[in-house]
Amino acid sequence: MKTILKLKLNTDPRWVNIAEKNIEDILVDHAWCEQKAASTGISMIIHYPEKTRLVDALTDLVAEEWSHFERVLLELRKRGYALGRPRKDEYVVQLLAHVRKGGARERQLMDQLLVSALIEARSCERFKLLWQNIADQELSKFYYELMVSEAAHFVAYVDLAKEYCDPREVEIRLQELLHIEGEIVTNLPVRDDRMH
Repeated sequence: MKTILKLKLNTDPRWVNIAEKNIEDILVDHAWCEQKAASTGISMIIHYPEKTRLVDALTDLVAEEWSHFERVLLELRKRGYALGRPRKDEYVVQLLAHVRKGGARERQLMDQLLVSALIEARSCERFKLLWQNIADQELSKFYYELMVSEAAHFVAYVDLAKEYCDPREVEIRLQELLHIEGEIVTNLPVRDDRMH
């Protein structure tokens, strides 16, 4: 999985143990992550409506992300938990700070797509940890299914970037952002209430 996702750094193994003990907080944060992923796809459709392939691909992705939001809500309700309020995702905030402003529109699009790809990759990696390590078998199966989806979303975002920009430039920029993402993960504290 790490090879497909190209992540430079694995999640601190302590995270999954902490997450399992705070599953309500993790599920709440996860629900909002899915909602934000759907909103991000909608935002890109609004900003780039002339890019037919992007609109079609992201329409499908948005529908899938929203279905994930609904599925996480169901898992919360099964356990007697409420949705709760969204929390600031410092990981995403720091990644988004590296989307370059100004310049060619395609360059901005490339950065937006690649940052979205990395968020999907990190989510996928965390879902894999939950699938492999949590005792709750229902949630384990749930996170396996979502892990597979997130890996596909990572690939879809990178493929879209290569469709609209020079694939060599995309690969160079992806490597730059992968190093940045690894540094962000290294410097963020291991949180007991966050997916990222």
